[in-house]
Amino acid sequence: MFTRPIRKVGVACLLACACAWAGGCNIDGLWADGRAPEGPVAREPAPNSPGAAGDSEDFVVHAEEVDLVEQLISHRDAYHVALKRLRDYYGRRGNATKLGWAEFELKGVRNVMAFRYLLDAEIPSESLRPVDTVTEADTLYDQGIELMRKGGHGVPGVFRRDLMVEAAGVFRDLISRFPTSDKIDDAAFFEGEIYKEYLPGLEVIALKWYERAWTWNPATPHPARFQAAVVSDFRLHDRDRALELYHAVINIETTDRTNVRFAMRRIYELTQDGSARADAG
Repeated sequence: MFTRPIRKVGVACLLACACAWAGGCNIDGLWADGRAPEGPVAREPAPNSPGAAGDSEDFVVHAEEVDLVEQLISHRDAYHVALKRLRDYYGRRGNATKLGWAEFELKGVRNVMAFRYLLDAEIPSESLRPVDTVTEADTLYDQGIELMRKGGHGVPGVFRRDLMVEAAGVFRDLISRFPTSDKIDDAAFFEGEIYKEYLPGLEVIALKWYERAWTWNPATPHPARFQAAVVSDFRLHDRDRALELYHAVINIETTDRTNVRFAMRRIYELTQDGSARADAG
């Protein structure tokens, strides 16, 4: 008998979190000029804001912060799913006004970028290039791969999150300490794999790591573009980005014919007026 009241309280909390995340509420006070900055928030604090006088602690990313952001992203994704259901309900009922509200809110959720300040703190610049053979970096890379193996990488449904998180830390350490190593694109790819497969709700970060892999090394041997396409398609439901990446797969990542065939099929499906387009929205 208490199911509905308790659920309504939970939904209210979820809506509050998701609203702040998606920009559906008034968050003008977060920035002095009322706009989301185009660059990293942490690097250009407002003149009178905390940290403007050189308090670098304000810009350090701690484990607790990452855990909180993980939870928030998970709630945001649940809100996205619930909002799509509500939109479909209004569509079936023919309520044009509320359907418009739901569509507007969905657009905001789809377009939100996951905590730019955290992404910029965690993910290095796209200007890095893998040009040097560095023994220490090779050792770190092998260590990260071994941790993933021990953690269950490649074994469906069975993995150890702690080892995957440790492996991600090793790959980030490699990139941070040896930014010219010829292993940085490999490390970035496996960072993407860890975030995609073993850290639910962090697909946006997975996508950024995949992008770094081919940005740092356009000829990377890993299927970074394909994996980014899959994330954009099935996890983030970003049809336009998915199509762009699937085209990149069939034009650039041609070694894996299975991936190429899959990309060609999804391009066809996503450009038809059918269920695939509706699902992508």
